[in-house]
Amino acid sequence: MGFVLGIILILAFFIVVAGASIKVVKQSEVKIIERFGKYSFTAEAGLNIILPFVDKVRAVVSLKQQTMDVTPQSVITKDNVTITIDTVVFYQIMDPVKAVYEIESLQKGIAYIAITTIRDIVGKMDLDATFSSRDAINTQLRDILDEATDKWGCKVDRVEIKDIKPPADIRDAMEKQMNAERNKRAIILEAEGKRQADITLAEGNKQATILNAEAERESSIRKAQGIRESKILEAEGNAEAIKKVAEAKAEEIKMVYGAIMSSKPDDKLVAIKSLEALEKVSNGTANKVFIPFDATKAMGALGAMSEVVEEKKVSKK
Repeated sequence: MGFVLGIILILAFFIVVAGASIKVVKQSEVKIIERFGKYSFTAEAGLNIILPFVDKVRAVVSLKQQTMDVTPQSVITKDNVTITIDTVVFYQIMDPVKAVYEIESLQKGIAYIAITTIRDIVGKMDLDATFSSRDAINTQLRDILDEATDKWGCKVDRVEIKDIKPPADIRDAMEKQMNAERNKRAIILEAEGKRQADITLAEGNKQATILNAEAERESSIRKAQGIRESKILEAEGNAEAIKKVAEAKAEEIKMVYGAIMSSKPDDKLVAIKSLEALEKVSNGTANKVFIPFDATKAMGALGAMSEVVEEKKVSKK
């Protein structure tokens, strides 16, 4: 019985020793191992063996990126307005040993530096600037925190201001101002829209007037051109008709002249035909008759012939 109890005690002792010697570290974590109260080594992710009852785990440090909400702080701006700022810090431990041994509490250190830095930065700004300069405030906070926490083995990746709360009376005044600005912009936009509509309408009327005037002008030009072309065509037709008549008359005269010439007329026949033509002319409606010079010669010859005939008649009596 005593032998069995001894074996059980020995097995229990080995189990306890094995449990104290074998340490399993999770991914993205490390364990700081101390030996007799002094830093010994850093156990990485996986299975690690330590000396039981000699080595102990000082701290378990996460290597993931971590977030920390900074307690909302009341800050006085440059124009003496008290506002409340809520901030969140994104950081990652790069050196676990420094994060454990260089500062008592890393998160408290980050929070204190963040609070003092926010008060320093915002205290130099007006209230309106704090609302419009969030990116600038975030950048300054990140740079200062990253530099300050470097000796603690920590890297600050980002700092974001979640909310800025002014006092109730200031918030009411700002809401009234924003409403007034919105109403003002609405009135301006409405007036601008009406002005643009009037301009567009006036431009449309102007273009319509111009187009109507151009259409009337084009119509007048085309009408005048049509009348001109009609008159030209009419004149050309009349000229062509006169030309045809003249050509016919000329052809008629040519044929008559040819017939006369073929009959070989003497001077007396020519004179008689001239008188016949003169008689036809004198029967016209004109008040005046122009007698060709050759016709007067013929008439003179006829007169002389009549006188000779008369003399012959007298002598016979």
